[in-house]
Amino acid sequence: MLALRLTHAARPAVQLRRLLVAAASAGTGFLLLSALGYAMSHPETPGAAALRLAWCVVPVAAAVHLALAVARTDPGTRPRPGLSAVGLGPARLMAVSALTTALSCTLGSLLALLLFLHLRGDLTGLPFYGTAADFLAADQSLPVPAALTLLTLLPAIASATVALALRPRDPHPTTGRPARTFGRFGAYGHSPRKETFGAYGRFGARLGMRGSGTGGRGSGTASGKADDGAQPAGDAPGRRTAGADGGAPVLNAVTDPEPPAPDTGWAAALPGNRPSRAAAGLPWGVATLAAGLAVQAYTGGSAAVPALADLPVDAVAVLVGWIIIAVGLVLASPGLTDLCGRLLQAGRPGALRLLAGRVLMAEATRLGRPLGVLCAVASAGYAMAVLYEGPAPAFGPLTTLGALLVTGCTVATLLTAAVEARQSRADTTAALLRLGAPAAMLRSAAALRAAALLALFGPFTLVIADLAALPRAH
Repeated sequence: MLALRLTHAARPAVQLRRLLVAAASAGTGFLLLSALGYAMSHPETPGAAALRLAWCVVPVAAAVHLALAVARTDPGTRPRPGLSAVGLGPARLMAVSALTTALSCTLGSLLALLLFLHLRGDLTGLPFYGTAADFLAADQSLPVPAALTLLTLLPAIASATVALALRPRDPHPTTGRPARTFGRFGAYGHSPRKETFGAYGRFGARLGMRGSGTGGRGSGTASGKADDGAQPAGDAPGRRTAGADGGAPVLNAVTDPEPPAPDTGWAAALPGNRPSRAAAGLPWGVATLAAGLAVQAYTGGSAAVPALADLPVDAVAVLVGWIIIAVGLVLASPGLTDLCGRLLQAGRPGALRLLAGRVLMAEATRLGRPLGVLCAVASAGYAMAVLYEGPAPAFGPLTTLGALLVTGCTVATLLTAAVEARQSRADTTAALLRLGAPAAMLRSAAALRAAALLALFGPFTLVIADLAALPRAH
């Protein structure tokens, strides 16, 4: 009931995104049911039917990705102050978000079932003069358990993915015991502080460690040795503490840290100088891309093997190769987005370039993954267009529906990720406007980010598509 109320009270933009999820679910469900109808009408070729069902993995993945992006940007299930007091904690909001996704996907599956039954002629007469009856098995009874299993596949996967991605996480993870560290000459302890050069050899520098019980020798304090006069005041670095008899202050070289240098540590605190988490996946992405291109090159000259129940092995290899290439692009795109932000700030950047570059670096992971999926879809479409022979290749209705579904879901996911990034920067944008930044500069920075991403990912997509289609073109 709470999920229904939150769904009903949402804004029109949120409702539009949920309707996009329902439309993607409807298209994917219709493709799955069409694969079932083809298998029923062609029982002599189970390999081709299995291949049609395997190709439905791509639109299912695109629809699940869109559902996850929409769930992330849903303002109704976002944690807010005071909700935990009425029983709406992070776990409850995660469950509500998963239930909302399941409702949207179930609505789309029901629409797909109604359309499938209408085209088969189960509800009314055969439409379009019965042209769709050959691949929908209109002359056979529909197996209800198989149809329901295929229709519940997408809602179950989408809701489970949303629940896994939005699960509550502990912001303060527990830390274990401090690791035992070893110092000079085999001395050991638990202090993470490093000694400076020559600190061990100074007279009286280890008296505080002997009294503190480090290493298991005694439980006294460092001030107990202060009245001996054995530790000069200026030998060891640290702050001066008063002795036990109120005499001259002495130094504790173990517990008192050295005063930091005035210019150390400030450069590492800047966002542009910290090691980026988005760039960590770039080597793995390049390696996965190379593996996918190797699979495409290995199967480039191979032919189908008719002995395996008419299963086109070449098409299966193409599907596996493109899946590996897509995974590589998704892994490498956040690092490329971070690199694009760094290139915008190269040289002596002004305020516009600096703002655009820092935003790209901050949103590299959020925007990079949908960009990688879009590059994979675009490169696959370009390669398929190159491999087709003839001036005007003929595409069937199911192929056209699948291509439109995957492309639409990918573009919608990228736009939804951009909306999520804009929502996360709402406080920063408001602060810049309060400081007097013109709104035209913010719009120019957004246009500059889009142009920079297009200039980097456009040629990159064309190169990947040419390399993937090169073995089969020759």
